[in-house]
Amino acid sequence: MSRAYNFSAGPAALPEPVLEQARDELLEWKGERASVMEVSHRGKAFVAMAEESEADLRTLLAVPDDYAVLFLQGGATQQFAQIPLNIATPGQAADYLVTGAWGQKAVSEAKPYVNARIAASTEEGRFTDVPDADSWSVDPAAAYLHYTPNETIHGVEFHALPDSGDVPLVGDFSSTILSRPVDVSKFGIIYAGAQKNIGPSGLVLMVIRRELMERSGQARAKILNFAAQAKEGSMLNTPPTLSWYLAGLVFKWLREQGGLEAMAKRNQAKADLLYAAIDNSGGFYRNPVAPRARSWMNVPFTLKDAALDSAFLKESEAAGLLALKGHRAVGGMRASIYNAMPIEGVKALVDFMADFARRNG
Repeated sequence: MSRAYNFSAGPAALPEPVLEQARDELLEWKGERASVMEVSHRGKAFVAMAEESEADLRTLLAVPDDYAVLFLQGGATQQFAQIPLNIATPGQAADYLVTGAWGQKAVSEAKPYVNARIAASTEEGRFTDVPDADSWSVDPAAAYLHYTPNETIHGVEFHALPDSGDVPLVGDFSSTILSRPVDVSKFGIIYAGAQKNIGPSGLVLMVIRRELMERSGQARAKILNFAAQAKEGSMLNTPPTLSWYLAGLVFKWLREQGGLEAMAKRNQAKADLLYAAIDNSGGFYRNPVAPRARSWMNVPFTLKDAALDSAFLKESEAAGLLALKGHRAVGGMRASIYNAMPIEGVKALVDFMADFARRNG
């Protein structure tokens, strides 16, 4: 087998023990004499798995009882529209902190349903920092304040929770969830696409304060109604069963690693190692993000000469370091070092970077 270190931003690497267990259970799962993909989602075995996965997640995130946990279909992008449909009235103000491409997209998708106000933006600075709190313009009557804790493309991260006052705080945690502890009680909604730190694509995790589901919201189909989904245990229709199963395995793996406190230490160590390699390269590599806003999960960097990019990518792939090409909006390179990336993978990347710089400096 020639499995390599996968630095993809998403769909991203999964923990190898999870993949190995899924492989071993693929044909016959839990004594059902069939795959988890083939059994009824309303059967006892699958329902038990679903309940256990929710319990594990609640333990990992310390989710309070007054919050519901939903396992929804689709991607987080759908929630850019579905959230205002559920918790805002037509034309009501909803505020957004915009620190990258995903924040921009959230505003764009919400505009048909709310008065999407940009409370603060760092676009003028090319999304290389987070806005100072004293620069925000937040409407105290807004339906919610939305932000992206970690911008996957630009590698910008909030390292402190925004203070939204009495306005419900909504966070798109797609690229940072489960990478460290978070105080769920400070949020109205936390949501995340699965394909970075939870499991394969096709699933969206949502943790929502139950009182928000009591809002009338706007006219919407039942399938788009959070309260209806909660009432049916996220099984209003057939859920993405394989994605849910794999997410459950990831939750157990995280608990076995020591939980989110342990993952935070690992993730910070990985990020510190990679940023040190960039900063100490004598200018051969450069990260454009303000140090206070550097992401633990997604590290963009450029080479001193863009003409070297193709050689860097070709040689890094040959060395077993995959998916390092930067997003087209930013260019250069990007290393995504989510939970499943071991410290050994980051060390291998750092060693390659040093060698490449020596040969091309």
